[in-house]
Amino acid sequence: MIELYETQRAMRNMRKAAMQRGVVAVLDVGTSKIACLVLRFDGTDRLAEAEGIGAMAGQAGFRVIGAATTRSRGVRFGEIEAMQETERAIRTALQAAQKMANIRVDHVIACFSGAQPRSYGLAGSIDLEGETVDEQDVSRVLSACDVPDYGEGREVLHAQPVNFALDHRSGLIDPRGQLGQVLSTDMHMLTVDEIAVQNLAHCVKRCDLELAGLASSAYVAGIASLVEDEQELGAACVDLGGGSAGVSIFMKKHMIYADSVRMGGDHVTGDISMGLQVPTATAERIKTFYGGVVATGMDDREMIEIGGDTGDYEHDRRTVSRAELIGIMRPRVEEILEEVRARLDAAGFEHLPSQQIVLTGGGSQIPGLDGLASKILGQQVRLGRPLRVHGLPQAATGPGFASAVGMCLFAANPQDEWWDFEIPVDRYPARSLRRAVKWFKDNW
Repeated sequence: MIELYETQRAMRNMRKAAMQRGVVAVLDVGTSKIACLVLRFDGTDRLAEAEGIGAMAGQAGFRVIGAATTRSRGVRFGEIEAMQETERAIRTALQAAQKMANIRVDHVIACFSGAQPRSYGLAGSIDLEGETVDEQDVSRVLSACDVPDYGEGREVLHAQPVNFALDHRSGLIDPRGQLGQVLSTDMHMLTVDEIAVQNLAHCVKRCDLELAGLASSAYVAGIASLVEDEQELGAACVDLGGGSAGVSIFMKKHMIYADSVRMGGDHVTGDISMGLQVPTATAERIKTFYGGVVATGMDDREMIEIGGDTGDYEHDRRTVSRAELIGIMRPRVEEILEEVRARLDAAGFEHLPSQQIVLTGGGSQIPGLDGLASKILGQQVRLGRPLRVHGLPQAATGPGFASAVGMCLFAANPQDEWWDFEIPVDRYPARSLRRAVKWFKDNW
């Protein structure tokens, strides 16, 4: 636990150093693509303030100066399976992004999906010694949280205070400087498979890069795709990737739950490939150009040429109606959405004041998906595109780039985490066996 705390703090310091040097790369290591963006941080926000223009929301003086994607290799279900192949793919994306930015990058902040995330809600409370709350008190209340025994081989990826209460006033974002007697906090902790994190860290190291931060894809996709009101009132972000679907729930601008489903767009492609007996690349092309999940009367008549180059004329000249293609795709998409529904139910999503669900990620581009999703997940479903970020090329503004863009915002304005406060190591929370309750059911 203590060494984890140290590594996270070391990464935080490295991020600060990279920001001072002015350049950092963000890396989204996915199952179907690896995206790399190079960010330059400068004092543009200071300039804007002098001119009386406030910085845009979340745009803390950075712009994207390099962007590249490459087909992902060696990644399955969002986890690294073949180290050398993934390393090669990361190098390819990084070199292309560096070339576009015309600058060399040493520090990288990475995000990944999968790794079986688990969410815990922790609570802690202390009596204040002084009159007002100071940094030290925040450290003390965070270290007073009871940490559940989250098991061997797991690592804490995020540990964020999501709510503070002073005496009877709850819902405080930052209690520092306020008066009171008793300070309590609710914290959201996300643990993931340790080995997945170590593999990613090792892979980044092999690319001669320093890892300056790690984040969960579900979390950063939510930061990029949910508008401010949704983050405040409560909303879920479903990031439909190639190998997994990430689910995150936000409330009061904080993530309070995250999970992932080990199924994604690649599974739909695999079904098409088996159903039509075509190679995966052909199946992917057919899915992208003709796919859908809602059949109309027209689709019986619309014929799709499958094509192929086996040399067998009959086999290569086959056609399939769009209705048949939809018949292959729909059951798998329904299955993924049913799994997402189960995760939202487990989190107690229906107890939140707002039931908005936002679909993002490359898989969300299937035509008709929003209609099907609102049947399965609940009424209010919309398709989300990531926020606009300075300098982002047009090609990288689609839903498939939600986590990459979210990483930029995460790099520029990270939320407070446990390790940002000087918690004395001997006060570091002992692992208590008290299971964390689903506290947001009781608190909101």
